Amino acid sequence: MTTAPSGDLAISTRGLRKTYRSLRGRSVAVEGLDLDVPYGGVHGFLGPNGSGKTTTIRMLLGLIRPDSGTMTLFGQTVPQHLPAVIGRVGAIVEQPKFFPQFSARRNLELLAGAIGAPPTAVGRVLTDVGLADRAKDSYRSYSLGMKQRLAIAATLLKDPDLLIFDEPTNGLDPAGIREIRDTMRRLGSEGKTVLVSSHILAEVEQVADTVSIIGHGRLLASGRVDELVGGQASLSVKVGVADVPAAHQVLQAAQLDARVEGAHLQVRGVADSADITRLLAAQGLYVNELVPQHADLESVFLELTAGQGPGTVAPPHGRHAGTDHASTEGGDL
Repeated sequence: MTTAPSGDLAISTRGLRKTYRSLRGRSVAVEGLDLDVPYGGVHGFLGPNGSGKTTTIRMLLGLIRPDSGTMTLFGQTVPQHLPAVIGRVGAIVEQPKFFPQFSARRNLELLAGAIGAPPTAVGRVLTDVGLADRAKDSYRSYSLGMKQRLAIAATLLKDPDLLIFDEPTNGLDPAGIREIRDTMRRLGSEGKTVLVSSHILAEVEQVADTVSIIGHGRLLASGRVDELVGGQASLSVKVGVADVPAAHQVLQAAQLDARVEGAHLQVRGVADSADITRLLAAQGLYVNELVPQHADLESVFLELTAGQGPGTVAPPHGRHAGTDHASTEGGDL
């Protein structure tokens, strides 16, 4: 595996823009996107359906061309120099195609021959994704999770430095999601760069080191997961009190962001939750419950993307980077 100096970027885009024509006119899928993905580890690429994630990935892989802007993979401008770096990239952008009657091993052997990967790579990648014991079983007998792990194995045949997975856990049960999550975490810990597009925020928070959040094709936030979440150490405080309306009036009079939610209050933007207790106690209102609601990646995501609606135009069909298999389309804009 090729290494890169610390601080290098595996992916970088500047001012990336892509529009599509439809019966209703032009639809903007990506609008001036600036995206940086550091080398090594797992980077979550997050956004509502239609926010431009899949379109961005397809542009990076040369499947579609941007209207304007620049893109680089490992410092090489793409798509101009894509042939120089595509061998270092493996991607799953749509549902992969395998021969259902063939075994997992035979499917990978055929693919390895087609892309020029060494035959010895087949056994290695099957072990890497935990399918060595089921390598002789037919593809049709595999569960959805196993099929997705076999697709990941296919991307690993050429031992790429960058892996791009677009919604890799769609349709999987909890066990399948855990298997894919563990695989991505291990790949990232081995020094590979894993870009994963997903809408399952809890899963991304468990596996990603860094994230970028986009909406309407624009970057909304980017950075380390712990920094984004830690920037909102206490998103709100749940307050229990006997007289909720009276307590609401007291806190509002103190210019606190207090909202009634059922039998409780939610108070936002308080540096010290003890201030709530003192304010209410001074008016003869005594708190019986005071619970800080700590931020997580999902709450940060929902706050940033509030009001971000879905897109309207589906991009054209594409291919897997690093393979010769035509694929059916999946994912969002």
